[in-house]
Amino acid sequence: MDKFTKLTGIAAPMPLVNIDTDMIIPKQFLKTIKRTGLGVNLFDEMRFDREGNENPDFVLNKPAYRNAQILVAGDNFGCGSSREHAPWALLDFGIRCVISTSFADIFYNNCFKNGILPIALPQEDVDKLMDDAERGANAVVTVDLESQTITGPDGGSISFEVDEFKKHCLLNGLDDIGLTIENAASSIDAYEAKAGQERPWV
Repeated sequence: MDKFTKLTGIAAPMPLVNIDTDMIIPKQFLKTIKRTGLGVNLFDEMRFDREGNENPDFVLNKPAYRNAQILVAGDNFGCGSSREHAPWALLDFGIRCVISTSFADIFYNNCFKNGILPIALPQEDVDKLMDDAERGANAVVTVDLESQTITGPDGGSISFEVDEFKKHCLLNGLDDIGLTIENAASSIDAYEAKAGQERPWV
């Protein structure tokens, strides 16, 4: 998993509330168990019409936001079914950070396990960032996980809270497998050595 330390990128405004996981990645694209290749189908039913043509009014199809790395979204982002394909699709598209007033718990935790930083902020702070994001190509925002700050295009700064353990994992690029490997040399090896001394016949 890639580390998340500091991200400077275009923020795209998506003020819709209750964006669920089926909107993020529709069910017909869930046949794969690979984490890559889903970005082309991110928000598929909003990005494309039935003939597969781009919807020019959808924010991520607009030239200024095609390379957005940050989403500023409405309340209750990631609700619905608990599909891990949702953060996979966001990450494969290039989204590394989602900012909202609230997230569905399972989606929130899945983000951290896949290298995405979800940030929950009060409505007034999200409103400020939404206004920044509506500046198009000038909507450059910096998210600094180490200092837990978001800096807007005008230099204004907003602080955010994040669980210390989840922060540690993102800063060091540790998913569940990475955590196991990190602990192997200490806890696991120590346990096995002790067990070998206490039960040499095993």
